[in-house]
Amino acid sequence: MGIEFFSLLSDEGWIELPVDQSAPSYLWHEGGLLADAPVDMEQTFKGNMWFSTKVDAAFNVNGLRCAPNFPVPRHHHNLDELIIVFGGQFHVAWGKDGEEGSRTVGPGEFWISEAGTPYLMTAGPEGVTYIETWPEPMENLETYWHDAGWVHRRH
Repeated sequence: MGIEFFSLLSDEGWIELPVDQSAPSYLWHEGGLLADAPVDMEQTFKGNMWFSTKVDAAFNVNGLRCAPNFPVPRHHHNLDELIIVFGGQFHVAWGKDGEEGSRTVGPGEFWISEAGTPYLMTAGPEGVTYIETWPEPMENLETYWHDAGWVHRRH
């Protein structure tokens, strides 16, 4: 395959983010799988987050886009993560309840999430387009979700 040029800022190549609450790499921070948590992943992400089909995940990279003002639920990973913003902005608050720090990240800026540090990302008023990448293959990535930013399951 040759080199392909594309812009993450175009509307080409985006699909609604596939979600699988039963994925074994999605864990609830209090223990157990996200599938057993009191939250609804599909309802939380539906219409709020998109995935780029143009970015090759074989390079440990995802291209993502969030709707305006969408809060990606608080979570942390077992690996360090690098996030680079291409368009729009997001506000990130990290630490257990955001007490360790916060900042806004805009186009051309990046943020590094250290493994084990929970954070909540909220897209800006125009949304945000970014890539995320890890230092190891994504098969080694675990995501621990916390109880902030979710649509909860109806009982």
